[in-house]
Amino acid sequence: MAKLTSKLNKYRKYILFFCDFVLWNISYYLSFTIIRNSYFITGLEKIFFTTFLVMNICFIVVFLAFRLYDKIWRYADVEDFFYVGVVCAVANVVFFLVTLLIGDQYHLGGRTHVLFLLMSIFFLFAIRFLYRINRIYVARHVSTKPMKRMLIVGGGDAAVTIIHELSKSPANEYLPVCIADDDRAKIGRKVCGIKVESTTEEIPDLCQKNHIQVILFSISNISLDDKKRILNICAKTNVEVKIIPSLYDLVTAKRPLTSQIRQVEVEDLLGREPVVFDTQKYGQYLENQTVLVTGGGGSIGSELCRQIAKVHPKKLIILDIYENNAYEIQQELIRKKEEVNMEVEIASVRDAVKLDQLFSQKHIDVVFHAAAHKHVPLMETNPEEAIKNNVIGTLNLVRVSDKYHVKKFVQISTDKAVNPTNVMGATKRICEMIIQTMNRHSQTEFVAVRFGNVLGSNGSVIPLFKEQIRCGGPVTVTHPDIIRYFMTIPEAVSLVLTAGGLAKGGEIFVLDMGQPVKIKDLAENLIRLSGYRPGEDIKIEYSGLRPGEKLFEELLMNEEGMQKTDSKKIYIGKPIEIDEEKFFQELNTLHHYAEADDKQQILHLLAVIVPTFHHRP
Repeated sequence: MAKLTSKLNKYRKYILFFCDFVLWNISYYLSFTIIRNSYFITGLEKIFFTTFLVMNICFIVVFLAFRLYDKIWRYADVEDFFYVGVVCAVANVVFFLVTLLIGDQYHLGGRTHVLFLLMSIFFLFAIRFLYRINRIYVARHVSTKPMKRMLIVGGGDAAVTIIHELSKSPANEYLPVCIADDDRAKIGRKVCGIKVESTTEEIPDLCQKNHIQVILFSISNISLDDKKRILNICAKTNVEVKIIPSLYDLVTAKRPLTSQIRQVEVEDLLGREPVVFDTQKYGQYLENQTVLVTGGGGSIGSELCRQIAKVHPKKLIILDIYENNAYEIQQELIRKKEEVNMEVEIASVRDAVKLDQLFSQKHIDVVFHAAAHKHVPLMETNPEEAIKNNVIGTLNLVRVSDKYHVKKFVQISTDKAVNPTNVMGATKRICEMIIQTMNRHSQTEFVAVRFGNVLGSNGSVIPLFKEQIRCGGPVTVTHPDIIRYFMTIPEAVSLVLTAGGLAKGGEIFVLDMGQPVKIKDLAENLIRLSGYRPGEDIKIEYSGLRPGEKLFEELLMNEEGMQKTDSKKIYIGKPIEIDEEKFFQELNTLHHYAEADDKQQILHLLAVIVPTFHHRP
């Protein structure tokens, strides 16, 4: 049987052509005899057989010319059926014109031609319609594959497309059961045969009543507040939740909609408007400039490279000590055909000699300094490395930027620099102090940009949670009350580039991170939206605060104050006065302790240089 099916599939276009040919001839025979009130053609044999031959020649020529059999009818939609009607009409018109040309005695009359047109369209539609219905029935009822019962949120165009594509796809594993939509006019009605049963507020009841296994959020054009509200309702069901992409992604993607269905991400739960870098307003300082990105292969650095490449600088220099990451972002930009002159330098910011050579040769205009050690627990046990890389590396880069007259220097900082409780945060605070101090004595505009946790960055907790959920748990949270600010990588980088455009020199820019998020709630929502029950299917374990970690992060120190900028999401912290001579002497001593690997003295001197540093071992 399988061999026969395979053979039929191989020759299916010829089989369909044969079926159309038979139905076309049946349509003609019925039209001819019905108009004459007789199912016998006695006395009209010459007219019938002559026109019969002409009709079939017209059929073959027109149907093949229109390439009707190149279509895959299991995926047929309204346009395909309309196309069949057009082809039938054209073939009938050609047949009518030919009968006029060959002689009045072969003219069949207008009624015969009209009936023939209607019947041929009907029969050719019918065979394709029955085939489509059979395919849908087989997919839904005959498939031996277990189907997941699906609730669709939203009864709009996206839901229609999803239902159609699911019915057509042989790899489909979902069975749409019901729809929830906040448009009360739709409730009780059906979308592609699937009933709209209630509003989104009743999603938990719908899931229980219909034994739902998957919820699909199919509203692409929706406010982020409403999206967050509905997803939070979905999270109460302990049913796996999937989502279609944004409206922009839907328009620009070249793949079928069903292949774009994805898991709910943390970004979907934050309910914040995305930030896009306004290149015309703030990006002129990058145009036709040589731009250096340190740590260019890292999560922040690589996104800086992506967005800078779109502004068309004279040259983009990617500097990183880890060659694999640098190579990956280089190849990505090449694949995307970004029209940017690009170089990759494998070097460390610790190497002052290499930096001097690089700056003397490349005539760099703008520097984005993203290279740093960022993992808090690792820097607690290796404070000397945090000093060498974060502090001394930044000092090397700042000095060489000043020496070779770089126009603008943007330091990537962190909220952990505010009242730091760990070595990493203290070193980043020192970097901010270096930036502000050097700005007073240099033609280079030195600025720092401070923001909180970045989703998807190296060291972010979200990938860890996802992996733990995938492995069946437990999900580890350090403390039930710990809170953090979150921002996406593209959003953070867009604001960094914007801050660079706003910079006059000496500022510490503070990014608006939105509302803080409780990590425990975040973990529970991710578990629920993955289809599990927190505490039952997936356990949550509290591991205790890690060395140097605090319950909440601050973005601004008490003594700094707050100043608005042209961008509603960027603020400026007031510079703090320091004893510069003493500060640089302490940096030299700190470098000495780092080279000597004297951890005790490092911690002591950090507390002296950064008075707000209260170490939590």
